Amino acid sequence: MGIDWLPKDKELKDHSLWGKEHWGTEPPCTMYEKRPILDNSGKEIEGLFSAWIILNNPAQYNSYTTEMVKGVIAGFQNASLDRSVVAVVFTAVGDRAFCTGGNTKEYAEYYSGRPNEYGEYMDLFNGMVDSILMCKKPTICRVNGMRIAGGQEIGMACDIAISVDTAIFGQAGPRHGSAPDGGSSDFLPWFLTIEDAIWNCVSCELWSAYKMKRLGLVSQVVQVIKEDGKFIRNPAVITDKYIEDGEIVYGELFKGEEGKKAREFLKTATIDFELLDKFINDVIWKFTNLFPGCLIKSLDSVRAKKKYFWDLAKNYNRHWLAVNMSTEAFMGFNAFNTKNITGQDVIDFVKYRQLIAQGKSIDESFMEAVLPKPKE
Repeated sequence: MGIDWLPKDKELKDHSLWGKEHWGTEPPCTMYEKRPILDNSGKEIEGLFSAWIILNNPAQYNSYTTEMVKGVIAGFQNASLDRSVVAVVFTAVGDRAFCTGGNTKEYAEYYSGRPNEYGEYMDLFNGMVDSILMCKKPTICRVNGMRIAGGQEIGMACDIAISVDTAIFGQAGPRHGSAPDGGSSDFLPWFLTIEDAIWNCVSCELWSAYKMKRLGLVSQVVQVIKEDGKFIRNPAVITDKYIEDGEIVYGELFKGEEGKKAREFLKTATIDFELLDKFINDVIWKFTNLFPGCLIKSLDSVRAKKKYFWDLAKNYNRHWLAVNMSTEAFMGFNAFNTKNITGQDVIDFVKYRQLIAQGKSIDESFMEAVLPKPKE
């Protein structure tokens, strides 16, 4: 007896809510591409793809605008529902930055002083993080350069991170008028020790990819600088010694003249992503050769630990971040946005604390006293 009585295949339904209207090719925008899966020999596999969600705003270090946030949500939602997609790669254009967070120009010129508007923007931001954490495909953050502030947060929402060794990682919130409550205060304690998480959140120091690999934040660090046809390590990072004067220095950035020299070299160095993309293709091929149902159940079981604290805090963090747009964020983002005029990107913190100690109201004269002045 056959099984002719079972229902026959029907035309596939489209379950997507977001369409192509939020993707583009001209910056600033979010791009969405599907690329064929490659086996270990480099052969394309018919009918199977990886989805690439690409931040395209290199002139502003791939900081995301409101419309770009919508593009990221649309990308992860579509990739999640696409039956032919095996995995998602989240990356950006260029070799300088993966993402440095929200677009400070937009923050300063539109959202500062408008707490309700920023609250609605934060609803979209929360939706962006949710779309990554809820994606029914494994997600890879391809860290092609700086991953700072909100860029750090959306990167940590991904399942794994594979980083170039020229990348630097860190937060910017307390220095520029915000708090790392877009995910870092929730995710970093899972990746790092609690003290490293605290220091990374509040110090606004920039840490190298090698240091982050040593501390457990990223899965792999790959060389991308090519010299005389060979890949070399990032010369800005201490990689040849571990202990110096009782201090762990492996992975620390060189300071002083040596650091300055290395940074100058990096400005003109040849960057080649060959090893990075080969490693990513190898990871995707590994995902391809797993049961998809078992794979996503395993991922969601681990993601649940990150999601627990994210879901717990995201709504009340949204409200505080919105209100803060009328006070410290107003000053912080406007100071950063006018640095070409003033030569400084932060307020006078000492004066700010002095005025607070005197019980002064945060009004226009208060802000004028602490914001940097135009260069003469």
